[in-house]
Amino acid sequence: MVAPISGENSLDRLFAALTEHTFQNDLGIADPPLIDYLSKLLLRFIRTDAMYRVRDVEGNCLNEVVDMLAEAEARQAKPQREAFRHIGDYTLFWTGVYPEALPRFQGASSKDQLIDYCAQGKRSYFIASTFDDEPYRDEAPILRRLSEEFELCMTGLHQVRAEWENLPHEHQNDAGQN
Repeated sequence: MVAPISGENSLDRLFAALTEHTFQNDLGIADPPLIDYLSKLLLRFIRTDAMYRVRDVEGNCLNEVVDMLAEAEARQAKPQREAFRHIGDYTLFWTGVYPEALPRFQGASSKDQLIDYCAQGKRSYFIASTFDDEPYRDEAPILRRLSEEFELCMTGLHQVRAEWENLPHEHQNDAGQN
């Protein structure tokens, strides 16, 4: 169990501690850059504007992976890389943290009904990792690892969620639970 955390930046520290504990102790993965990336993903996705940041040319928010993929394919250079990285993050978040939401996202009326979120996440992280010039050089290996270890990261994030759900009630509010 992770020790209680309070004070400034407590949510950042909570996610970092939970992610580090889960990946190092439960999964035996001692990879600080990967663990840091995943804890920051959790922190970023607290905000729905960050979760749905890929927009079409008219500025409309895209909330289906099929639409995000079409938009990513239409972009060039940096915006394309960022769109593919975001698709990887989006699919990893939902498959790892809230997999029970996927049937709703992939229902009969959804464009995503035939999309394999895991396969698209792996593919998107791989494409984003191929942009290895400055300023992306440092992040490219992490994105490649996310592509290769997508299922492991899904499992780890699911365990991180279980850990925060088992925290005492006063700390659950820090992790987005009421």
